[in-house]
Amino acid sequence: MENKRYPLPPFTMETALQKVQAAEDAWNTKDPEKVCMAYTIDTEWRNRTDFINGREEVKQFLKRKWEKELDYKLKKELWGFKDNRMAVRFEYEWHDAAGQWYRSYGNELWEFDENGYMQKRFASINDLAIAETDRKLF
Repeated sequence: MENKRYPLPPFTMETALQKVQAAEDAWNTKDPEKVCMAYTIDTEWRNRTDFINGREEVKQFLKRKWEKELDYKLKKELWGFKDNRMAVRFEYEWHDAAGQWYRSYGNELWEFDENGYMQKRFASINDLAIAETDRKLF
């Protein structure tokens, strides 16, 4: 049995905002070991066209992601919530090995278990090539 990961559902406005901020803070560490611990052992993801199942696959996915998406910086915003589910919008900036910068935009749908771990994450993401001088996130 895993420990509880506060705040727990059902969410209030205050606890939903806390959960979103915790996710933003964790992802900005770019530490797959740390980030994957927010998800259930059997978590289900859709990230763009990738279907990822289980915490170990999440960890491997994130490792590959941050090897490619350099100087990654993310901002998340709560869009809505009810009971154990949330809708979140986000944008992040990164550059590839050639130095091309991108801003990636998207939406995520989250579902949490009773212990506060994310059991489902469905993300739709679009990338926009930008000039380094057009960056907004630092």
